Amino acid sequence: MAIEFRAVTKKFADGTIAVDDFSLTIPAHKTTVLVGSSGCGKTTLLRMINRLVEPTSGVIAIDDEPIADRDPVKLRRGIGYVLQNAGLLPHFSVTDNIATVPVLNGVSKGAARERALELMDVVGLDRSLADRYPSQLSGGQQQRVGVARALAVDPNILLADEPFGAVDPIVRKELQNEILRLQSQLDKTIVFVTHDIDEAFLLGDQVVILEKGAHIAQVGTPDEIIENPASDFVADFIGAERGTRALHTKKTPHGTVLVDAAGRTQGVLVDAPEADSS
Repeated sequence: MAIEFRAVTKKFADGTIAVDDFSLTIPAHKTTVLVGSSGCGKTTLLRMINRLVEPTSGVIAIDDEPIADRDPVKLRRGIGYVLQNAGLLPHFSVTDNIATVPVLNGVSKGAARERALELMDVVGLDRSLADRYPSQLSGGQQQRVGVARALAVDPNILLADEPFGAVDPIVRKELQNEILRLQSQLDKTIVFVTHDIDEAFLLGDQVVILEKGAHIAQVGTPDEIIENPASDFVADFIGAERGTRALHTKKTPHGTVLVDAAGRTQGVLVDAPEADSS
């Protein structure tokens, strides 16, 4: 399902304009990542898709149908939503957490539990954890439960609000790879919010770099943005001239290596094989 923002603005009661005249098409069956500094409006945009936040003006449509015309509860139950700290119900077991929305939608507890066990397999959770409670799980396991719960009604749209921000770097990398694997299998429309540009470039088919007020600084594929930053702001935000993205070559006795801005070797430059002229 494609999602479209048409001249959307959100002004809060205290006068803060979180989103100012935002327009964007989020393509179906792709991962779009909204990335920017804290306070740029990215989470507000995400929460407007499932009507947890209502726009002040403008239209948000899913497959050309304005979501303002839909019942918000039914809308939310058909959209997967993954939170930063998993947002699990502490007094529910793993399977009960995963089965929450299907049961609310009228699925029998037995069928919902069986679906929960299947989803544990999908997200890489051992079934021996099925009857444990969130407090008995690691942070990474809790996040996997959160992803499984978001997938429980087989939604076409999956929203993820900085879901890996609270886990350590090793677990974060594992969960990022899990999202890539799941998307290759499930083909969802994913909208992912992060402040980490490396995470955005890893996960996103389409990356949207935002400035304050959700003004779009640049939108494109990771390759397009890295190869051709649209402004000094974008170049600085992605680290085009510093860190591990600012690479140059260095000759060594054993060949040419790639070195980052801090002088650390990042890789070896391999000559492309010559084309066979025969």
